[in-house]
Amino acid sequence: MTVALMWEARAVEGRGEELLAWVRAQVLEREPARRENFRAPGDRVLVITWWDAEYDAVLPELPEPEGELVTRAVHRWRFEAV
Repeated sequence: MTVALMWEARAVEGRGEELLAWVRAQVLEREPARRENFRAPGDRVLVITWWDAEYDAVLPELPEPEGELVTRAVHRWRFEAV
């Protein structure tokens, strides 16, 4: 089964590039099958990781950025391929 973990955060205005650099520097405990980073207007950053695992498997996830880099808590979703 393939599971996709989505991580989305909104940076403080004008700090989107800094948040994207922070995301790119994060190393997970183990490598996913695939990992992609996205950005959108409003200084938003999205990361999707794909895993060969069961839906409820314990998988490494990106942490919350420290300090005042983001405007709200990170949003997280988990999906399975169908």
